[in-house]
Amino acid sequence: MHTSTLPCPRILNHKPPRIAFALLIAASALSLLFGNVLLDLPASLGVAAMLGSSGFIVMLRAWWLFKQASTAICPTAQSTALITTDVYAWTRNPMYLGIVFMLLAVALITGSVFHYIAAITFFAIIDHSFCPFEEEKMRSEFSDEFDAYSRRVRRWF
Repeated sequence: MHTSTLPCPRILNHKPPRIAFALLIAASALSLLFGNVLLDLPASLGVAAMLGSSGFIVMLRAWWLFKQASTAICPTAQSTALITTDVYAWTRNPMYLGIVFMLLAVALITGSVFHYIAAITFFAIIDHSFCPFEEEKMRSEFSDEFDAYSRRVRRWF
């Protein structure tokens, strides 16, 4: 195992939950400023509640697995373990996926186009900045083990 020497994009200096929260605040402010531009999508409060609570549970479970393995949660810190079981057996990014689900739940509840944009923006930031950096870091730290894992488990689901 060796430390990654990858260049760290500036966005990685920000924690994903804070990015999600900032996007949520921005979407809410835009809704207040410009009116709640609504999308006419068929959804119910029940679907939103299930999606949001599922996202929270998946995110929390993934976080707990990191704590149990005593490995770094921060994307730029050196990892000491590669977790490939439990929620990591069906997605390589359960924490991020959980946050996306929670943002989508808010969008379903509000119906606001700005909240849908916030969810899509968060997904894009994670998918294009965090995931490639973290995957390269994991390849650097866990080599063949990560390559086998990434062939077996998709990035998202």
